[in-house]
Amino acid sequence: MTTSNTASYAPLMGTLSVIPWTKDPAEGERSAPFLLAYSLGDGRQGPAAGEEALHAVLGEIGLEPGTETVDLADRPSVAIKLLVEAGRAVLTMPYLNAQCPVPPEWEQDARRAGRVYFIVATKPWTDGVPGRPVSEDQLRAFVGNPEVVATAAHCLVPVRSLTG
Repeated sequence: MTTSNTASYAPLMGTLSVIPWTKDPAEGERSAPFLLAYSLGDGRQGPAAGEEALHAVLGEIGLEPGTETVDLADRPSVAIKLLVEAGRAVLTMPYLNAQCPVPPEWEQDARRAGRVYFIVATKPWTDGVPGRPVSEDQLRAFVGNPEVVATAAHCLVPVRSLTG
């Protein structure tokens, strides 16, 4: 079980949150950990306007939802940065600055892989309320929903640290 973390507010997008997770060690070889950004769909003009706003923001920074995974190590002009330090992930991008606690295995996987698989869902997730626990089944159902996958931006974000 994990908990989502409030990021910031934008009038159209509503509450934006992030939630980290990593592959279960029982599933075999570990891979890059995951970080999901999503809206609660509670923007001033409703969920549809929030989706449109997220699409616009992603387009402005050079990501196109619904396309292939982009390795940001090859695209330094994309304004997404991730600092992983002392059990925390600090994500910075336009309209979203979030700091969230991460479990030790998440931090270890991020350092080992040197990157994090970052998903920006344009579809709202009303179950991912900040401060309320989210079960693995809830997370799996949202992230595994074909409509969510097809309309999200997917990228690999290089991991930075204070020590270099």
